[in-house]
Amino acid sequence: MEKKTANILAIVLIAVVVLSFLMSLLLRARGSHITALSADSIFQASNRIGVVRVRGVIAEPGPVIHELDEFSRDDSIRAIIVRINSPGGGVAAAQEIYDTLVRIRKKKRVVVSMGTVAASGGYYIACGADKIVAEPGTITGSIGVIMEFFDVGDLLKWAKVKSEVVKSGKFKDIGSPFRAMKPDEKAYLQSVIDDVLKQFKKVVSENRHIPMSKIDKIADGRVFAGDQALKLGLIDELGGLHTAEKLAAKLSGIKGKPTLVYPQQPRRSFISLLTNSITNVIEEKLFEDDAFKLSYMLRLPK
Repeated sequence: MEKKTANILAIVLIAVVVLSFLMSLLLRARGSHITALSADSIFQASNRIGVVRVRGVIAEPGPVIHELDEFSRDDSIRAIIVRINSPGGGVAAAQEIYDTLVRIRKKKRVVVSMGTVAASGGYYIACGADKIVAEPGTITGSIGVIMEFFDVGDLLKWAKVKSEVVKSGKFKDIGSPFRAMKPDEKAYLQSVIDDVLKQFKKVVSENRHIPMSKIDKIADGRVFAGDQALKLGLIDELGGLHTAEKLAAKLSGIKGKPTLVYPQQPRRSFISLLTNSITNVIEEKLFEDDAFKLSYMLRLPK
C-alpha cells in the first residue's frame, strides 16, 4: 500500500514538472510578458495578483494596455493592482487606459494603489478600478482640463520677422504662437474644454457614486491630499501597496498571502536602457511644450 502511494506521488510530481515546462514553452511561444510559472510556484497559482505600473506623463497608453490585457487573459491571475504615480497627461491616452480597466473589471477585480501623485489624468484612470487606495499624503484630484498657448508675436515684431499663413478655414491656425488669440477662437476652445471636462466629471460621478452637484464644487482643478480625498469619497482607503494587496485579495476571494506578479521586462543592454531613458525624457518634454495638447495634467513645480 505504501509503495502504491509513493508511486502515485511520484507520478503527480512528474506531471507537475512537465505541466510547468509546457506552460513555460507556451508563454514564450505567445511572446508573453508575464512571468512563467515554476514548479515551486504552481501550487500558489490561485493566489496570484498582477501588478501594472502607470508612471510619469501619460502619453502612450499602448504598453500599459498590453500588460493589463496579458494579466486579464491569464487565468492564474485572480486580481490586478494598478500602481499609479503620474501627474496626468493626454486626454485620449488616459481614457484608453480607463476604458481598459472598465472592460477588465467585468471579469477580474481591479484595485488602484496611488503613489506620490495620481492627479488629473492619473485620477481619471483610477476611476476605472473597483477600489482606490492612497496614502494620506498622496496628491490626487485635479479634476480639470487644460490647453496652453504661447504668443511670441511681440518678439517677432521686435526682431522684424513676419509670419504669413495660408489656411483653409478661419480656425485652422487657432493657437498659433505668432499672433494673439481672437475672442471667437478663445470661445470655441473653451467649448471644447467644457465638453471634455463634462466627460471627466461624468466618469468621477458614475464610478465614485458622487452626485454631480458635489462634483461641480470640486472640479475646478484643485488638488487634494489623500486624507482629504477619502472624506470627499474620491478614494476608498488609506494605505500603500500592501493595503491594496490585502484589499485585492479580499475582493477576489484569495485565502492566505497572495503572490504579486509583475510583467516580465525584456533584458536590455546598457546602451538600450540609456537610449530608452533619453527617449522618454524627450517625449515628456515634447508633450509639455506642445501648445495644442489637450490634457488632464497637473502642472508640478520644477
